[in-house]
Amino acid sequence: MEMQQFHYDNKIVKNFLYATMLWGVVGMLVGLLLAFMFLFPNLTDGISWLSFGRLRPLHTNAVIFAFVGNAIFAGVYYSTQRLLKARMFNDTLSKINFWGWQLIIVGAAITLPLGYTTSKEYAELEWPFDIAIALVWVVFGWNLIGTILKRRQRHLYVAIWFYIATFVTVAVLHIFNSLELPVSALKSYSVYAGVQDALVQWWYGHNAVAFFLTTPFLGLMYYFIPKAANRPVYSYRLSIVHFWSLIFIYIWAGPHHLLYTALPEWAQNLGVAFSVMLLMPSWGGMINGLLTLRGAWDKVRTDPVLKFMVVAITGYGMATFEGPTLSLKNVNAIAHFTDWIIAHVHVGALAWNGFLTFGMIYWLVPRLFKTKLFSIGLANLHFWIGTLGIIMYALPMYVAGFTQASMWKQFNPDGTLVYGNFLETVTEIMPMYWMRAIGGTLFITGMLIMVYNIIVTIKQGSKVENELAEAPALERVTKKRTASEGWHTWLERRPIQLTLLATVAILIGGIIQIVPTIMVKSNIPTISSVKPYTPLELEGRDIYIREGCVGCHSQMIRPFRSEVERYGEYSKAGEFVYDHPFLWGSKRTGPDLHRLGGKYSDNWHFNHMYDPQSTSSGSIMPRYPWLITGSSSELDKSQTEAKMKVMVSLGVPYTEEDIANAQQHMLAQGSQIEQNLYTDPDFANTYEADKKYATENGEDFVEMKNREIVALIAYLQRLGTDIKVETAQQ
Repeated sequence: MEMQQFHYDNKIVKNFLYATMLWGVVGMLVGLLLAFMFLFPNLTDGISWLSFGRLRPLHTNAVIFAFVGNAIFAGVYYSTQRLLKARMFNDTLSKINFWGWQLIIVGAAITLPLGYTTSKEYAELEWPFDIAIALVWVVFGWNLIGTILKRRQRHLYVAIWFYIATFVTVAVLHIFNSLELPVSALKSYSVYAGVQDALVQWWYGHNAVAFFLTTPFLGLMYYFIPKAANRPVYSYRLSIVHFWSLIFIYIWAGPHHLLYTALPEWAQNLGVAFSVMLLMPSWGGMINGLLTLRGAWDKVRTDPVLKFMVVAITGYGMATFEGPTLSLKNVNAIAHFTDWIIAHVHVGALAWNGFLTFGMIYWLVPRLFKTKLFSIGLANLHFWIGTLGIIMYALPMYVAGFTQASMWKQFNPDGTLVYGNFLETVTEIMPMYWMRAIGGTLFITGMLIMVYNIIVTIKQGSKVENELAEAPALERVTKKRTASEGWHTWLERRPIQLTLLATVAILIGGIIQIVPTIMVKSNIPTISSVKPYTPLELEGRDIYIREGCVGCHSQMIRPFRSEVERYGEYSKAGEFVYDHPFLWGSKRTGPDLHRLGGKYSDNWHFNHMYDPQSTSSGSIMPRYPWLITGSSSELDKSQTEAKMKVMVSLGVPYTEEDIANAQQHMLAQGSQIEQNLYTDPDFANTYEADKKYATENGEDFVEMKNREIVALIAYLQRLGTDIKVETAQQ
């Protein structure tokens, strides 16, 4: 049999590994800063681009798409070449994939702190970046499929199946969730509204976890664990069942993020049913990974690579047991909106994604540079510090979550809430936030130890960017299935058919859940009293989105006695029909705001945004002075009419007269709020003093009615007022 010589492209793998470590440190440092901002709310006082609301999406995007994303590409590019016995299809495509992805990350690092965000979780980047992500992802898929088609290995190994499913599904999820109409270069509105937007977002959000943070890592697990342990995969049949059941079931589970919300009951129940079923394929994969190590446990005790991988698989098993458990309605009623969810997410992120990435890096770098790891001892130190960091991060967050849930739901004998003031729950869990910050510090310390260890390892190694390899050419065989050939064995040599079947498997659940919710109007009943936002309220809503308020406050009151008593009438689907995007939130660091309108005076909101501790003693909310003072506080009204026209295109019933008179309406509503603020003597005195100072010094003075704070107040005072609101305690 004729042997063909070729070269593996190691340079692209190295580039992605360098990016993985760089962005890992950056993303985790931002996360650590956020952890300390819970303890010191004014740590970045007065710096708008370093405020919590703007940094939070930067942290999640940096860790998910920069750290984990680059790790995926590194592992896929390394393993694909060796599994298929072929260099990547096209070096230029590889370079476009790398540099395009890094440019998107840099763009995110610039725009998110500046407040350019869609507010949709894990999909915050604005429309130009969405297009760029789609294009770079297509380049990655083109390169992957091209390599598969020119392979020298006939049958596709299980890791390749997972890579194919990842490419197809992430493309579908990203494109459909990111459908939006642009207003300007960095502003757009989601084409979906309210309940529909929530369903599509969490169909994407849950499956971004599934098909970006899980399926590619399962592929990496199936490649690197057998390599590191020098053992074959435990069960080929189990890997088949694992793959097909996982990709079919996972796509249905998104609605479990929206239990007890305004989402139609049938969609919620579908999400619960498939989430519970998801336990079986998930644990099938975990068992397949752990049992691959049978006979290699002595090596596990001494090899830091396998230690990281064992904890990674264990973390995957814990997270995928907890996910279905949290999907049960009685459990979700307790856990949702609490820090329990933060603990759950970080067990997956730190243990499964983080530790598998670390194990992969420790295994890859010595082989890529033809040397030995500089220090096994430092790698073991990293393992133990990192493991302790995960424990000290997650356990306190579980305790905090249970504490929050318990305190929120307790009643006195007379039927009133025991803890009527939301801040009482915040004060109670502050020690848990301290422990979380310590745990995060330990985890990133371990990461820095790894970076040092890897840098020294690279320096002592040799640079082999094109690694010589040889393999026999792929011989042509019949396309038909032979009598002795299993159906899946046949499918493994038919990549196009495998890709098409995987696509069908992931589309079924999405179509059945999403199409009826979008197309059948009776699923989202309308309420006649619900009207579009006024121009000033629309601008205020955009400021709310820009500042990331949705990261700490929900706008979804669930139909529980404790929530109705605390916040007011539970939320109805018809109240959100003009909300592009929806703002239901997923975490209550502060109270729910859906019935906030009319509960406090304009002065209270003004003082609360300027100094939250002045109105709410013990609050951990940061100050927002840039909305109130200085030239940055002037409200930009230049795009208001354009925003309203886009909203009309999305079905919001603004009339031509509404749009033509937008400036006049904003001035009138702003003037009324300004007059309301004058009822506070302290405000009046300070405001007049500022005006006098500006006049005497020849400085531009922004009238209060034209400041951003007034638009935000207008929006906050509108919330939940379209229907009759029951009196709530808080």
